[in-house]
Amino acid sequence: MILEKGTPAPEFELHSTPDQKLKRSDFLGKNLILVFYPADWSPVCGDQVTLYNEMLSIFHKYNADILGISVDSSWCHDAFMGDRKLHFPLLADFNPKGEIAKKYGVYNEENGTSKRALFVIDKEGTIQWSYLSPDGINPGADGIIDALENLK
Repeated sequence: MILEKGTPAPEFELHSTPDQKLKRSDFLGKNLILVFYPADWSPVCGDQVTLYNEMLSIFHKYNADILGISVDSSWCHDAFMGDRKLHFPLLADFNPKGEIAKKYGVYNEENGTSKRALFVIDKEGTIQWSYLSPDGINPGADGIIDALENLK
């Protein structure tokens, strides 16, 4: 069951590169968008993260950072980020596989990937909006923008 509004966002510490990690608490004091997605290199995921990359300046106007999370390794993320020219971190929920997706209620046990889910977390670390999208559908950014607007 996906975590809902009003729930404290679970802490995590995941690799953003093969030799660096990021924690959710690193972003306290800023709004945070978490994007869980099934896999790098899939058509829908690629389109989704490319859209968010193009919207970074809009997210920043809301004092929001964005992190992508999937069960791919940090090496896979590094190649994918370079290919897509992404300017926000992708985190590897790789080992133990899907541990953070499970904490947020968005792990797909059937195929061993993250479900396609979005979270907006406020500067105090509380989930203010969450959305679970069908895996084959790009959820876009309208819901994220609406949730950020409601934080004002």
